[in-house]
Amino acid sequence: LNSTRISELLKTRPKTSLYWGMYLASAEEGKKPDLGVAVAKKLAKRAVDRNRLKRMIRQLVWTAQATTLNSDVVVKLKKPIGRETRGRLRKKEKDLLRQQITGLI
Repeated sequence: LNSTRISELLKTRPKTSLYWGMYLASAEEGKKPDLGVAVAKKLAKRAVDRNRLKRMIRQLVWTAQATTLNSDVVVKLKKPIGRETRGRLRKKEKDLLRQQITGLI
């Protein structure tokens, strides 16, 4: 996705959960659906955790796009993670985030 397309998507009304905002719009004609992921450094301090979240989101959305979802998607983290675990993303929190993003799809 390029920046203008992401800006367009961010103006649409998102599906939201506690931690995530998901912005959907129909894919442009003749093009494959695209994915954009935004995990801010302020919300996930460690690069390891940001990258892990991005991989998890890509996997979940790509499987959904292959089966049912046929639209451009931007996923954005809304709340900070790892507050109770001193900035680290733990298994319990990762499972909660995965359930929420799956619920949005």
